[in-house]
This record gives sequence, structure tokens and C-alpha cells, in this order.
Amino acid sequence: MSDKHYKITNYWKNQYSSKIQSSEKYNVPKHFRKMASLMAPGKSFYYVANFHTLALEMVSDSVTAFTGKDPEEVDLELLLSLALPEEIEKIHLKEKVISEFYLNHLNPSEMLDYKLVYTYRSRDYRGKERLMLHQATCLSINEQGRFVHVFSIHSDISHLASGSSQDISFINIEGGKSYYNIDSSTGTFNRNKLSRKRSLQEILSERELEIIKELALGNSADEISSKLNISPHTVKTHKKNILRKTDCKNSTQLVSICLAEGLISI
Repeated sequence: MSDKHYKITNYWKNQYSSKIQSSEKYNVPKHFRKMASLMAPGKSFYYVANFHTLALEMVSDSVTAFTGKDPEEVDLELLLSLALPEEIEKIHLKEKVISEFYLNHLNPSEMLDYKLVYTYRSRDYRGKERLMLHQATCLSINEQGRFVHVFSIHSDISHLASGSSQDISFINIEGGKSYYNIDSSTGTFNRNKLSRKRSLQEILSERELEIIKELALGNSADEISSKLNISPHTVKTHKKNILRKTDCKNSTQLVSICLAEGLISI
């Protein structure tokens, strides 16, 4: 486990905690856990984090499979320590972009409408390396327009993609503007290089969606061609067109967005 994660927790303390004067524990609605479990199928865990106290106010039982700890023993620092050391700086840069997006680009009234999506590599308590998909959405904001409670889901997508991506996407869950594949390498949210697109379901054909689902199942071009009754060459051409139309550089980016939009399941 890495101890470099303190760089991120210190950033959160300076950027969020120190600027929130007070907060109350999140009032978890009835059946929240049931709904959260439906949103986090497969090898996933979820939690509600308070960014004033940096405490976890609710943690799923499934976190034990990743940490070896009971939910009540888990905190943000433990979860961050699972990230591979070489991923910490990448996560730190992504967190800077997240802060700029929510605090400088959005109006407070829009904050609850977005969820963020990015990938990172981690190692569980048994030493198994995993590619994780992180999705998070704001649950509450204070009177100063700063988010206080955040719901996060972390899903193992190792079977769907390989390396992590430097990019981050902000998806509007109310059907508004979404921002895909934002490069986080500079740690800034560049307003002049925004990728504003419709949902993938709107820009991709039915055939392309079929191929994405088959790729997510791990099927080869030959297997997909046989199942869909098209040539392997056509499958490969479709894949190239899909990456171009979605502005994705690789399969990891594509899989992350498809999962976030519910086009494929884990």
C-alpha cells in the first residue's frame, strides 16, 4: 500500500474541509442502500463521504473484499492507500480538475446534476492489482455553494480494460451538457478545449452499440463477426469508427463512458 495518498487528503483539507464551517451527517433516505447496490453491481464498493470532516458516513459491506476490513474500520485514507504509488499523482491532478469544474465552471444549482468518471489502478489487501472505475456525484451543497456530501462508487473493471486513463468525464445525469475525456495532465479544467457531446446512445448506431456490448464481454473480432453475421474486417472498422465518434483514444476511455451511461454492465 502507498503512503503518498496524504498528498490528496491534504489537498481535500485545504480545498474543501477548511472552507466548510459546519455540516451535519447525511440523512440517508429509506432504501438508499438498496438503490446504491443496484447502481454498483459486480465487484464494487460504495460510500457517502463528508468533505467537511472527510469522514465516511456510510460504507458498503462489499468494501471488505478490497480492504480486508469491516466497513466501520474503513476511512478515506485507507481507500486512497490502495491506489498504486504511480497513480497517486494522476489522481491528484484529476482531483484538481474536479475542483475547478465544480467550483469555477458550474453554478451551485448545477452541482447535483453531474457525476464524474475516471479510472485508476489499485492493489487490494491480498496484493491483487485491479483497474478501478470511479464514479461520484454530489448529494448536498452548503449555502456557500460548496459540496458537502458525495456518493462514490468504485468498480473493478479489470476484465473490460487494461491500463488507466489520464482523462476524466463529467456526465450530466439530467440530460444537459456533458464533458467527455477531459485531459487532466495539467491539473486544470481548460474551458477552451471542452468536448461537448450528446450521450453515446444518441451518436452511435444500433450496430455500433451491439459491437460495444460484445467487446465488453471479451469477445474477439472473429467471435463478434460470427454472432452478428458480419466480417471481422467490418467489426474492426466499426471499432475504429466508434473510437473516432466518441473521441476516445483507447478502449479504457470507451468502456468507462459506456459503463457510466449504462450502455454496458459489469
